[in-house]
Amino acid sequence: MEVKAKRKPSVFEMESIPRAIAALAIPSVLSMLVTVLYNMVDTIFVGQTHDPYQMNAVSLATPIFTILMAFGNLFGVGGCAFISRCLGAKEYDRVKKISSFSFWGAITIGIICTLVLTFGVNGILPLLGADAASNIAGIAKDTNADTYNKMCENYKNLEQYTRDYLFYIGIGAIPTVLSSAMSNLVKGEGAAKISMVGMMIGAVTNIILDPIMILAMGMGVKGAAIATSIGNTVSMLFYLIYLKCSKTMLNPNPKNVTLRHGIFTGVFAIGIPMFCTNVLMSLSNLILNRFLNDIDVLATGGMGIAMKANMLVIFLQLGIGIGIQPLVGFHFGARNFTKMVKTIRFSMLCTLVMGVVVTVLYFIFTEPIISIFMNSGSSGSVADVETQRQYAIKMLRALMISAPFLGIIFVNNNAFQGMGHGLASMLLSISRQGFIFLPVLLIANAAVGLDGIVFAQPIADIVSVVIALIMMEYIKKKDMKMMKPGIKSTS
Repeated sequence: MEVKAKRKPSVFEMESIPRAIAALAIPSVLSMLVTVLYNMVDTIFVGQTHDPYQMNAVSLATPIFTILMAFGNLFGVGGCAFISRCLGAKEYDRVKKISSFSFWGAITIGIICTLVLTFGVNGILPLLGADAASNIAGIAKDTNADTYNKMCENYKNLEQYTRDYLFYIGIGAIPTVLSSAMSNLVKGEGAAKISMVGMMIGAVTNIILDPIMILAMGMGVKGAAIATSIGNTVSMLFYLIYLKCSKTMLNPNPKNVTLRHGIFTGVFAIGIPMFCTNVLMSLSNLILNRFLNDIDVLATGGMGIAMKANMLVIFLQLGIGIGIQPLVGFHFGARNFTKMVKTIRFSMLCTLVMGVVVTVLYFIFTEPIISIFMNSGSSGSVADVETQRQYAIKMLRALMISAPFLGIIFVNNNAFQGMGHGLASMLLSISRQGFIFLPVLLIANAAVGLDGIVFAQPIADIVSVVIALIMMEYIKKKDMKMMKPGIKSTS
């Protein structure tokens, strides 16, 4: 055990800040890249059905899938930050308790989600705006018979597509939640490459199955959901094999599960802010979809395409933020304050450079990028597909306005988590997705309509960047004053 304890923290103790960040962030960025790829591939192959209402179903169901990931992050991100701090403080016995509590907590929540999504889907559909009866009742009375019949058929199809997607995502809820949690937990002890491999295995499985199930087998969105659940199952199995066969300090033995000795509060102090972030993201997405549905149901799918395309710049920057979290946590636990600050600053610079490069490319190639996701074909309405495509082009360009600066939010947010400042992390997160975005969205929708909705997220992002920088400066000064004399604070 002593050998393991010395070996695992080695990446945290590298003298070179860029090398240490690269060792943890590059695998995380690659993991995010693969995640983006398989999310995009999902949407691309659904788009190849040339049915905009199948695309709409994926967009409407996305908030529910986000909530599943939120539960995984509740235990995974919270456990990761706690584990890295314990390693920095050389409290190795607590790592077993943290990992076991997080592991079994994720499984328990996964079981509950499976029951809700498979048996309670009828109650979820109206919340998403996919309930055919409600949508049909909202059709204008002066609509002519042919248009009315077509709209009724489209709304019924939309409900069935959404129902199918949610059901099969629900079947795979346990592996989805657990694999999400485990990908973070293993990073807590510095095994960023293992986290990357686990995510990549699941993603590659999904990518291989997508064209087979969605197109070759003609399953459409149902096939996309099944492929996603199978991919997450493969990822989960990889992590279980890792726990069983490697010399990891993580121990899922149920005998180690405890809520005492600060385990429950330590995990949830960081996990809950991340959970709230994901839930607020889901809620914001749900409200956004409802507003777009009221304007034009095709706009909902257009925003879904734009958000999937925009995931590349978001997840690449997020990968750096997530990657450096255990490094920040380790230096904070070891009270190496100067090295921690240098890590945060260098990471923000990296995200800014990456964000600018990707944003420039996106503005140049907006139309070709959107065409990858949606083009008219032999089935479906050519006019509907083109309308949805034009919505997506306009929305993607709007979303990219704030894209270069998003990494500043992600780095500071993950740094707060690594430092144990759960409240600060939660405040920053809910500022972007709640306190700022939702009021802007509500006001913009009422005052401007579609254009206001489209630009609500970039406005919220820019304001949140300023808030993140102010919060970090305040917290750094506060923590510096709390450092005791004689504790190492320089590299």
